[in-house]
Amino acid sequence: MDYLQEYEKWCTDSVFDEDTKKELVSIKENEKEIKDRFYKSLEFGTAGLRGVIGAGTNRMNRYTVGKATQGLANYIIKNGGQDEGVAIAYDSRRMSKEFSELACLCLNANGIKTYVFDSLRPTPMLSYAVRELGCIAGIIITASHNPPEYNGYKVYWKSGGQIIPPVDKGIIEEVNSIEDYSKIKIMDKEEAISKDFYHVISKEIDDKYFDNLKSLVLNSEVIKQEQKNMKIVYTPLHGTGNIPVQRILSEIGFENVYIVPEQEKPDGEFPTVDYPNPEDPKAFELAINLAKQKDADLVLANDPDADRLGVYAKDSKTGEYMRFTGNMSGLLIAEYLLSQKRDKGILSNNGAIITTIVSSNLAKAISKEYGMKLMEVLTGFKYIGEKMDEFEKTKQYTYEFGFEESYGCLIGTHARDKDGIVAVMMLCEAAAYYKKQGLTLWDQMINIYEKYGYYKEGISSITLKGAEGSIQIKNMLNNLRQNPLDKIGNFKVISFRDYENDIITNLETRETTTTGLPKSNVIYYELENDAWCCVRPSGTEPKVKFYMGVKASSLERAEEELKQLEEAILEQVK
Repeated sequence: MDYLQEYEKWCTDSVFDEDTKKELVSIKENEKEIKDRFYKSLEFGTAGLRGVIGAGTNRMNRYTVGKATQGLANYIIKNGGQDEGVAIAYDSRRMSKEFSELACLCLNANGIKTYVFDSLRPTPMLSYAVRELGCIAGIIITASHNPPEYNGYKVYWKSGGQIIPPVDKGIIEEVNSIEDYSKIKIMDKEEAISKDFYHVISKEIDDKYFDNLKSLVLNSEVIKQEQKNMKIVYTPLHGTGNIPVQRILSEIGFENVYIVPEQEKPDGEFPTVDYPNPEDPKAFELAINLAKQKDADLVLANDPDADRLGVYAKDSKTGEYMRFTGNMSGLLIAEYLLSQKRDKGILSNNGAIITTIVSSNLAKAISKEYGMKLMEVLTGFKYIGEKMDEFEKTKQYTYEFGFEESYGCLIGTHARDKDGIVAVMMLCEAAAYYKKQGLTLWDQMINIYEKYGYYKEGISSITLKGAEGSIQIKNMLNNLRQNPLDKIGNFKVISFRDYENDIITNLETRETTTTGLPKSNVIYYELENDAWCCVRPSGTEPKVKFYMGVKASSLERAEEELKQLEEAILEQVK
């Protein structure tokens, strides 16, 4: 069935409600829009669903969400897990609560118990709840930091991590096998409650989560000493982080926490930002203004589902607020955690740091300093969670810290996904510790660079939308794969990794080895002088992403070399 036939079906079939039909009839003269909505089904990938809200097969709506949930229910039933139940949470986006309710009642109609939070919660609290409640799965309705028109649907498995092979493939097969939307089952809410299928998660789960976080504090005495001096500005960017962040900072002792008032309340329209991404400096404009008024020590922002954290801290030399990348904030936390644990004699002798292949090489230097095993995984925190589960079973290593460049990390083992709430807590503790020594977090970051070398990373992307863009992305990666580069700008390529074909080629010796990681559409260039470049399609947006990093003798030199590398790789793919 082509896209026009599918469009006509949605406009006329009794399965679809009148509001859906009305929305589709309104675009009957716009063939380009019809094609975009119907040229494919919104793909249920390894991270679940993510797309623009609206009517159509390539949109987030009650039918695509229902199809995903029915497929998940079928998989759970085939694996005998319906009695274990599914935990569900949602963020502040448009339709998040409605989609979460739909997911609950679809699962209930299939005889599966659900446990849903009474109001919006961050993603890490969903991960924790899955583990604590002993559920077989979890669902979070969120599109993370995407623009307001998006929403998403992420599935977690019983360990509290996002689905990974073979579970992801099994669920995807079940979802894709549903071709008739009338096969989606839905139960009345009152009936679901009366049959003991529908449950609201108790406040006890919240309390246990925060108790877990508080147990991770390393220097409570320092917080007491600096609690009246420290000034913290925080923004949840209209998302889920406001109440959890205020609670944890208050309970560990911080007194001067200022919330950006214009961004405090949950709002799926995200009216004060272009899009709610703590990676974007524009998202910090109101927070920086408040920080200047309050003379704050640091400025923090979570994305709407509060699994990521953006950071600014004052440079004591200039008085300016300086921006941290995700690599910088993650590795500052790593240095603080490991140094404090070593000083206190509680650092594991078989400890491991887990990071992704597109994160900073500074992680290698810090791991070596503290005798940690460094493990690299594919992009996505679910692979870090997978390693944590492996450690839990084999006891070969002890998890000390995990992070990825995209502003996400996890301190502790209470969850299996990045946690922006515990990251706020630990950065504030670290800020208090260094403040007592007369240092800001930025000063400490410079000290880290002086100790290990000036590592600098960047990311660029090319957006290629729609069906044509999808073909262009595929051709770009195939071309790079079939014609490996031996030089990128002034940087000589030392080795070429093709994760799709599971091969690493040393360009000097021509020797080949395997990557040791699952197959993925990723190309990686190891360059001379500890520089590198990696190319991969985005898993959630119509983009090709270019990650890169350099090491230099100064911050200025690192920035210059990074700019040269970025220009060179983008020129190569034109």
